[in-house]
Amino acid sequence: MRLALQTRLARVLSLFSASPQWLAGAMPWRARASSPAVASRDVGRQASSSPIAAELDHSVLAVTVGLLLFGLVMVYSASIALPDSPRFAAYKSSHFLLRHAFAITMGLIAAWMVFRVPTRTLQRLAAPLFLLGLFLLLLVLIPGVGKVVYGARRWISLGVINLQPSELMKIFVILYVADYTVRKQDYMHHFSKGFLPMGTAVALVGLLLLLEPDLGAFIVIAAVAMGILFLGGVNGKLFSGLIVIALTTFALLIHLSPWRRERIFAYLDPFEPSNALGKGYQLSHSLIAFGRGEWFGVGLGGSVEKLHYLPEAHTDFLLAVIGEELGLIGVIATILGFLWITRRAFQIGRQAIAMERFYAGLVAKGVALWIGSQAFINMGVNLGLLPTKGLTLPLMSYGGTGILVNCVAIGILLRIDRENRITMRGGKL
Repeated sequence: MRLALQTRLARVLSLFSASPQWLAGAMPWRARASSPAVASRDVGRQASSSPIAAELDHSVLAVTVGLLLFGLVMVYSASIALPDSPRFAAYKSSHFLLRHAFAITMGLIAAWMVFRVPTRTLQRLAAPLFLLGLFLLLLVLIPGVGKVVYGARRWISLGVINLQPSELMKIFVILYVADYTVRKQDYMHHFSKGFLPMGTAVALVGLLLLLEPDLGAFIVIAAVAMGILFLGGVNGKLFSGLIVIALTTFALLIHLSPWRRERIFAYLDPFEPSNALGKGYQLSHSLIAFGRGEWFGVGLGGSVEKLHYLPEAHTDFLLAVIGEELGLIGVIATILGFLWITRRAFQIGRQAIAMERFYAGLVAKGVALWIGSQAFINMGVNLGLLPTKGLTLPLMSYGGTGILVNCVAIGILLRIDRENRITMRGGKL
């Protein structure tokens, strides 16, 4: 009798273990939990509460941190001898190292703060930030407010850091042009309703930048704005006309500016005696630095050109110091780092657009255009492929506002990538 009872109990238990559908029917609450609606809600909850570290693009983060640290080392190497000059006699050899490290720290904090801001919030703030950028560009032109260095009025002294509005405007323009392109998508083929308002806004920014003057920043901002409009579907004829107008404008600026013309002629033959001691002085010594570096360089810290021969070695011509001390290998490693970030930013933007997140996609591609174009121009200037222009190497050259804004751009890029990953898993942003 006891054996028969045990046998029946075993059969009942086997039914429970072998029939999950029957078990769900016996317990209605379990069936409700496994319904599609609840499952989708669970996925969204898991996506939104998943660890942030798992949502980061570790390749972009690693390359960015690598370039920041590499730049910190090279800025120290390029600036360590500057206190020997009468102009920097009051500074210690570690002055620029400490200030650059402080800028990187502030940049990483700002990047983390921006990373926490949803893309839709950035879109709402795009127009106010653009107006703030215009206000700062006007403010820097006021005598007594704007700080003059080498005849250019580009900085506002805040004590701890010198704020450079032109650097802030680069990221503000990306956010604003992307928002404008999305809002005016139906009018992108019309001149008066689609192209003219944005062309006027960019022209106003260019006018304020030329009053500083800062032609390099204007070139980068114009290139990024044109690139976003092109990617956003602007009419081909209008875009062609925009290119013609831009090239004509830059040609006139060079023609009407004697010192800019001298730079162009010096660029064509930097080692001609009058050029080598004049407008071609920086370029000639930059090329000498690359020539001394050969394949593997003279060794970290062994540069001769940074010993007051190459002006602005820690800012505009940092790549020349890299070429001299670390050779072609160091230059190629730097190029590959920027190539990776640019390529990955385009991929993130394309992925966002494929999921109909058009604003986020255009912002990501705008960041790619900005970092890629500015790095290309700086490297081209250092290598003698482009005329000398005052543009720093993103993420690496010395400069407080530049490093801060570069880090913010990377933070926005990582935020867009994280939102892409959440969206792909069915989560809610």
